[in-house]
Amino acid sequence: MILDTIIYGDVTILDLLWIAVGLIIATLLAKVVALNIKRSLKNRMDRDHLEIITKVVYYTIIIIAVLLALPALGIHPSNLLVAGGVVGIVIGFASQSIVGNLISGLFLMFERPIKIGDQLRVDDISGFVEDIHIVSTIVRTYNGLYVRIPNEKVFTGIITNYVANIARRFEYVVGIRYSDDADLAIEIIEDLIDAQPFALKKPSPQVFVDNLGDNSVNLHIRIWAPATEWYNLKMELLWGIKKTLEENGIEIAFPQRVVWFADELRKREVGGAESGSSGNSL
Repeated sequence: MILDTIIYGDVTILDLLWIAVGLIIATLLAKVVALNIKRSLKNRMDRDHLEIITKVVYYTIIIIAVLLALPALGIHPSNLLVAGGVVGIVIGFASQSIVGNLISGLFLMFERPIKIGDQLRVDDISGFVEDIHIVSTIVRTYNGLYVRIPNEKVFTGIITNYVANIARRFEYVVGIRYSDDADLAIEIIEDLIDAQPFALKKPSPQVFVDNLGDNSVNLHIRIWAPATEWYNLKMELLWGIKKTLEENGIEIAFPQRVVWFADELRKREVGGAESGSSGNSL
């Protein structure tokens, strides 16, 4: 039969047909799996990263199918591994960090602790997430610098996401003089907070006497605001509190000390002794 015709070695035309059918089935399977992954993750990550993941899955299935088909062609993967053993070791050491970053990038895409546009801090780097690649994350610092952080460092490091929650709280401690009316100061601050459109009502703001210090009565102020507006509100409200308190005769306290100099004390003692002697002589 024609199908039993040997092409080379022990490989026949029938073997090639079976291999072709197997590769076609593997290709269809890879497309189906990639399509299902794309559908299930389309609402969880952006399009670019989703395309990368589906391609990785697709080509992984194809490579596995090719490796399984090699023995039918008289080629054993073990022979390839022996031949490329030394090269594989060298490449393995060289690509160790790349593979780690690649795997970390995939975990970041699935877990999604950060996304593009987030304001965050990773270890000692703070700024805005500009892009998330498969092996690295780009962060624009507050100074306008672009920093490329390996994904392995991002995934294994401590991530502080400042905008993951829709609201964020900030606090002040304002010290006023003991001679000032603390109740009036609290009322003024509460009115200022109520006038701010971005100061949230729930959770409600808090203004209370926190501590009676050595030089001041300390008022503790807690305010919740939208995560995207909290910084501007914090700066604006702090200056408004200072100005309004001063307009109402309430001053921000500062440390005061009474200092006695040794020379002045001695003069007073001598002066007192002389006055006493004169009085006795009279």
